Amino acid sequence: MSKFNKDKVMQRYLIVAVALTLVGVAVIAKAGYTMTAKKSYWETVANGLKSDSDSVRPNRGNILSCDGQLLASSIPEYKIFMDYQAGGNADTAWNRKRDSIWNAELDSLCRGLNNIFPERSAEEFKARLQEGKAKVLKNGTVGARHWAVWPRRISYSTYCEVAELPYFNLPANRGGFHAEKFEARRRPFGSLAERTIGDIRSFEGGKDTARFGLELYYDSVLRGKTGIQHKQKVLNKTVPFVITPPVDGADIVTTIDVGMQDLAEQSLIEELKKWNASMGVTILMEVKTGDVKAIVNMRRGSDGEYHEMYNDAISYRCEPGSVFKTASFLVALDDGVVDTSYIIHTGNGQMRMHGANMKDHNWHRGGYGDINVARTLEVSSNIGVSYVIDHFYGSNPTKYVEGLYRVGIGEDLKLSINGYLAPNIRMPNTTTTNRAEYWSKTTLPWMSIGYETQIAPINTVTFYNAIANNGKMMRPRFVKEFVKDGEVIKTVEPEVIKDQIARPQAIQTMQTILRHVVSQGLGKKAGSHSFQVAGKTGTAQVAKAGGYKSGTVEYWLSFCGYFPADNPQYTCIVCLKKAGLPASGGAMSGAVFHKISEGVMAKNLKLRVEDARDSLSVFVPDVKGGDVTAANYVLSNLNVNTSDIRLETPEIQQHMMPNTVGMGARDAVYQIERQGVKVSLVGTGSVKRQSIAPGTALKPGMTCTLELK
Repeated sequence: MSKFNKDKVMQRYLIVAVALTLVGVAVIAKAGYTMTAKKSYWETVANGLKSDSDSVRPNRGNILSCDGQLLASSIPEYKIFMDYQAGGNADTAWNRKRDSIWNAELDSLCRGLNNIFPERSAEEFKARLQEGKAKVLKNGTVGARHWAVWPRRISYSTYCEVAELPYFNLPANRGGFHAEKFEARRRPFGSLAERTIGDIRSFEGGKDTARFGLELYYDSVLRGKTGIQHKQKVLNKTVPFVITPPVDGADIVTTIDVGMQDLAEQSLIEELKKWNASMGVTILMEVKTGDVKAIVNMRRGSDGEYHEMYNDAISYRCEPGSVFKTASFLVALDDGVVDTSYIIHTGNGQMRMHGANMKDHNWHRGGYGDINVARTLEVSSNIGVSYVIDHFYGSNPTKYVEGLYRVGIGEDLKLSINGYLAPNIRMPNTTTTNRAEYWSKTTLPWMSIGYETQIAPINTVTFYNAIANNGKMMRPRFVKEFVKDGEVIKTVEPEVIKDQIARPQAIQTMQTILRHVVSQGLGKKAGSHSFQVAGKTGTAQVAKAGGYKSGTVEYWLSFCGYFPADNPQYTCIVCLKKAGLPASGGAMSGAVFHKISEGVMAKNLKLRVEDARDSLSVFVPDVKGGDVTAANYVLSNLNVNTSDIRLETPEIQQHMMPNTVGMGARDAVYQIERQGVKVSLVGTGSVKRQSIAPGTALKPGMTCTLELK
């Protein structure tokens, strides 16, 4: 055994320790040198390998209908470019090969582009591509770096077609073909509820901007959060590294019903075209929740067709006309100053009020004479309404205006959508020098019948909806919930604005009056033979430029009501704007209301098969003679108990005519032709009569005619 030599081991240990120490000192010195003297050099190298922070756009959320159908969604679109300096301009083997491929494939490439984009010829594409290749840049290099192949954005499927073309199918860092991706907003149902859903304007730099409607109001929810990424060169390839991942936007589920929206739109456009009207609005609201199921805004464009240009349903404030009379009388009924038996002397249809002439629509036929409060609304008497309000509130008009706000017709709805304008119902002011705000003696009577105020249709329909809802006013709701990754993250509950807009007795009285307006008043056109309708007509003059005396008077025609009246489910307002006579809110707007209400009720009608059965009929189906096995199979799949049905297989004797009466045509032909007899059919159904009697001896060449019923 060798003896351990301590001195040699320590000597070797010392040598290793010194060597490692020297290496460590060298590493530290080199690092210090790099961090100080070579700092700027290596920063330049790093910047060449790594790009600045780039934003990563999230996916924008979808907008859905109440039953989950897509109303607005984002799809990718692309702009295609060429980088003629991809791979560098050095005289390398690959660059020489690339140029030879370009020269060989250019004509084929241009023909392919022409097939995909027939608007431009192959020769035009060739000239365009050669122009980019020959372009001299400011730094003296030849070849554009970001040369647009096609000026417009293309879909993903078109992009895939282009990327398969000769030369373009080379890797981007070799051939230079590349694309920029954009998110385009698309509405599968086209212009349906366009102004309410909203729109996105996309810019070439990749930025998109919400413009109006729900897209704008809920932009922060739909947009999501932008992420951050760096790009670094690895083995001559640029690899993105996500630092902060993007957060996709949430989907919003609206209250819009696609079927009801389409029904309302088509019904309104049909009436607009019929009367050559310039503008129309329709809102359909669910009574209990305030959900807006349909909202249509149509204006006649320069092409003569109707388009959604503005959200007039929430922003077009105008003098509402006679639909406002309901609010005036509800204030009087709620204050108890009148009841339905109160008699009003309307005379011959004309009455002087504070120096101005108030007329009823039938003044040229002698007026209505003495009528009560209920009949006043049924026939929409201007004199009747204005007389009551002026008589009981003339000495204190502030009380009347406060009553209008109390019953909710002047409520600021604070809608969750951009563009809404709250009602403008002014308080009495006799000291102002502003003529538009000055309160004269004629202001009160004319305000009571729908003039001297500015109210958007959404406020009127919300007020009538409260009457249908027994006095409870609901805030119009456009969005039900927010959804992320298939899960509901927030629900927007129905919101009550006012628990009771008037005393229950006043509400019940008004409900009865509104039913009578349709059943025996001016609103008959809005009624239905299948269910009760309640509502009020309205016709107001709207002056164009030059005033009422210029001869260019337009009419704002409306009907607002709810259905079915005995159990209200929906409230609807229809407004038309047209020039000249005839002009009738009941006949024109009421006709649209009728179509919408009938369509909605038919859509919601649910019938069970059991309800269509006759209790005295037999529910076992008739079974024709013939193939018993097939009949048993069918009956068993219909869940019919075959034990109560006697099915017998007919006896067939060779060379004898079988009895086929009662059989289906197919089975009868089969049985007879088995005997070598030809068959001729007359009629359809089962066999009623056969030309050869059953049991007849058959001979070859015979023909049997079967009469079917």
